Amino acid sequence: MRAVVAYAWARSAAGAIVHADGGVEWRNARPVAGEDDPAAVAAALAVAGPDGEVVGLTLGDADASWALARGAARAVRVTDAPASDDEGVTAAVIAAGVRSVADVDVVVVGDSEEHPGVAAAVGARLGWPVVAGVVSAAPSGAGIEAVRRAGDVQETVVVTCPAVLGVAAEGAESRTPGMKEQLAARKRPVVTTTLAELGVDTLPAAVVPGGTRLPEQARTRVFEGEPEQTARQLVAALRAEGVL
Repeated sequence: MRAVVAYAWARSAAGAIVHADGGVEWRNARPVAGEDDPAAVAAALAVAGPDGEVVGLTLGDADASWALARGAARAVRVTDAPASDDEGVTAAVIAAGVRSVADVDVVVVGDSEEHPGVAAAVGARLGWPVVAGVVSAAPSGAGIEAVRRAGDVQETVVVTCPAVLGVAAEGAESRTPGMKEQLAARKRPVVTTTLAELGVDTLPAAVVPGGTRLPEQARTRVFEGEPEQTARQLVAALRAEGVL
């Protein structure tokens, strides 16, 4: 089975600064691996099995070797993919990248809380079924048996291939690649391509934010003086606010 795992396809929200006037400044606009990406790679390896292949797919100027150091055999990087917060645009680029890889059985995407619609949008672009919230997966006949979290319970479903899995991490990455894996990753093939080479003439119109603002700050009052005095001030303030 051949699995394509998409990784490092979005900017980290930690790299954004929201100014008082609503403007957003990106200290680091480079796509980085998300919190769910290690779990996505692990699921792709489990689904592909020892006789299958995992192909990494990343966007922009992200580090393509990230997935190669974690077991992917090769990678595809779409060099001119835009750094977009629009999930429809991101999904369109990922789907185009998937189509450039022959005989794909499953696409695995990190089910990010910051970008929860990407996996479903990729499935819609490809016309494939989607299972979201997956915590583990394994091959099952001509399909995939996936375990997903539904509220307080875990649900096991079987989906036929080709399919898209949105994988949600249950914890931090247990083991990061060592120097040996990182050096080996640099020797594995990375194919660079562009939107034009993928046949993407136009991307869907991006959703443009109408404005950004910092959350309102609650007013803080500090009562000073002796304990009895500050207690009286607190009671008076609570009564003035209608709490007491």
